[in-house]
Amino acid sequence: MDVSQRLSFFAALFKVDENPTTGMWLLYITIVLLSILVFKLGFAKKLPILKSAMIYTFLILGCTMLTFLGVFLPVAEGLVVAALILIIYKIRLNQEKKEQAKAQ
Repeated sequence: MDVSQRLSFFAALFKVDENPTTGMWLLYITIVLLSILVFKLGFAKKLPILKSAMIYTFLILGCTMLTFLGVFLPVAEGLVVAALILIIYKIRLNQEKKEQAKAQ
């Protein structure tokens, strides 16, 4: 069985099967950035700097396991979908707030 046919989209895009070191680092960076984006859009609150640093440290460490899973499972693709949904939600929320401000 050919491994390249079973790779997820981002793993195939970064050619994890041909160049594993560079491909895995690119996949890891992609998953970390998308995880941070999803966290900021959906869950982040104003926290003191030390608490924020702890949260992001554990987020980055957790992305290590997600990277290994993301080679064959659509982890990064799911994060892209989650980010798009949260972006659409934030845009709609801002539009609704502006409409309510105009109405008052």
